[in-house]
Amino acid sequence: MSELIVRGGKPISGEIKPFGNKNAVLPMLCASLLTDDATTIENVPEISDVEKILDYFRRCGSDVSWDRDAGTISVRHDLAQLSSAEAELPLGIRSAVLLLAPVITRAKKLFFDTDAKGCALGLREIDPHLHILSRFGCTMRETRPYRIEGAPVNRAQHIWADYASVTATETFLMMAATAEGVSTLTNAASEPHVQALCRMLEAMGAKIEGIGTSRLTVTGVSHLSGASVVVPDDHHEVATFLAIGGVTGGRISVRTDVTEHMVLIIRQFQKLGLQITEGDGVLTVDGWNREIERPYTVEMLQKIEAAPWPYFPADLLPQAIGVSIGCTGDIMFWNKIYEGALGWSAELNKFGAKVHLSDPHRLIVFGGTRLRPAIVEAPYIIRVVLALFIAAIQIDGESIIKNADPIRRAHPKFVERLKELGADVEWR
Repeated sequence: MSELIVRGGKPISGEIKPFGNKNAVLPMLCASLLTDDATTIENVPEISDVEKILDYFRRCGSDVSWDRDAGTISVRHDLAQLSSAEAELPLGIRSAVLLLAPVITRAKKLFFDTDAKGCALGLREIDPHLHILSRFGCTMRETRPYRIEGAPVNRAQHIWADYASVTATETFLMMAATAEGVSTLTNAASEPHVQALCRMLEAMGAKIEGIGTSRLTVTGVSHLSGASVVVPDDHHEVATFLAIGGVTGGRISVRTDVTEHMVLIIRQFQKLGLQITEGDGVLTVDGWNREIERPYTVEMLQKIEAAPWPYFPADLLPQAIGVSIGCTGDIMFWNKIYEGALGWSAELNKFGAKVHLSDPHRLIVFGGTRLRPAIVEAPYIIRVVLALFIAAIQIDGESIIKNADPIRRAHPKFVERLKELGADVEWR
């Protein structure tokens, strides 16, 4: 694992363009399996998960071209080769779960091993996905590896999900797009990356209603065509760059196509004293007063709550926490999705911050402390590395973030781009 050397306390300023959304490009790539026609996807970030999906396509006989400089992928799949191949999901990539629906739809069979080291699905819950597949008529044999067979005829279904799972919603969309009849999903996820997949499927000929809401209605079509689509910018990266600019006392402008999705996110960062303005497709941070906004109910702590979209994203809660340690007031962070996702917060104490983990979901940060540079260790979580980076970059002196490699999984050339804006950071 690489270490990230951060020499903080220096303003970082300039204009930057975020890369495409990692959580959008992966389901969009998987959806390309639903057609025999050529598909072109632009604004593709150069990340390892994309490479692993493309390697899988190549093993299945697909024609793949990736212009890394242009950020464009062109792919065309051969159904005959896909159907005759042993459709085993790739190992070492959690997003392989997104291949379940398109491979079953096209090849009618697949197998995967949930027990193998570095398995395709990791420790994430797969029941919601298997439930959706079974509702669409798929049969599963709980052997090692699991074997799944598709129904002879894919018929529409009405499903009410246990909870709003992003990837399970995407599995539903890819199953329903070509099912006979009208399918509905109640309690659907509505995140920007889910909306991006919906728009791609529409460009391919799918009929979808309720995009951006918790109820999706899909009228199946007999055939999906190829399409040329663009991956939306990563709203997580937009917010991260704004936070970095603010806590360093700099002025960063982020030119992006996702300003419509940033309204609530900006509102929460403003609670932390970041001064962010919007204008003509550009978001700019040009100040940080360090004051936690006081709630009108003065007896209560200010708080930022993370929950499924359109709430504040859980993947941005760590970055907000990283900002908050430099504030003068107290604030509570509440992760309503993941239990135990705040355990890393003890590392913030090494910077001199005062934090209290109230329970597996809630963290209180007490402001007004004197911060100092530190050596910290990050867990294998992309956004937590970013949180520790935001903490370190605001502190005068040299800090070291150990195990910082996860940044590269979602943020290509992250360090290189910040150095161009004046940051004093480097890999070791």
